[in-house]
Amino acid sequence: MSIVLIRSLILYVLVIFAVRLMGKRQLGELQPSELVITILVSNIATLPIEDVNIPVIVGITPILALVCFEVIVSWLNLKFPKLRKMISGSPKIVIRDGKIDTHTLRELRFSVDDLLMALRGKDAFDLDDIQFAIVETTGNISVMKKPLRDAPRRQDLGVTAENTDPPQLIVSEGRFLENAADSLGIDRQLVMKLLSEEGLSLEDVLIMTADTSGRCFIADKNGDPPCIAEIGAESNDES
Repeated sequence: MSIVLIRSLILYVLVIFAVRLMGKRQLGELQPSELVITILVSNIATLPIEDVNIPVIVGITPILALVCFEVIVSWLNLKFPKLRKMISGSPKIVIRDGKIDTHTLRELRFSVDDLLMALRGKDAFDLDDIQFAIVETTGNISVMKKPLRDAPRRQDLGVTAENTDPPQLIVSEGRFLENAADSLGIDRQLVMKLLSEEGLSLEDVLIMTADTSGRCFIADKNGDPPCIAEIGAESNDES
């Protein structure tokens, strides 16, 4: 049993390393070649675990070889677009100018139900709202709605807004995240002072985020309504 456990841990670490080396993608975002490598790696990794008579190196060697091969193929894809198109395919337009391309649907073996389900996943429930839709090489669908059916932008309404980065997490489950706070120019003393004004200690905080303007969102571990406050200013509670 101990041998199986050790083998499992070794291969577990190796597969994690292999997946990280290939890049951070969800399963639905994998290119065909990446998906094939992932399936092969998972199958090869199970062999030394199921049969203790198979040396661990027999599993490690092909996994490393496949990952190296995938890295090389990815590099070649960047250098040679024609090779990338041959291996991964190319995006296919299924709706153009609001018209459904039935020939492309047949080529992709997309049924009407498949198309509607993919569109609903993009919050497009009415076909009359869609100007353009394209099926990416990963199988995901990208949708552009008709200008008159799409949500207006601030620019369209004449509303001005500053370009700001999203808030960053600076306290997580009672732990002060120094690197994130430093990037915002916020030190621990300021955070402790603000929490004290809110009647909280650092250990009471579940989540605290802050943006570049010093605006903070604070939620405690008791499940009380969160509050909005500003570093260096009196806080205003908002539920």
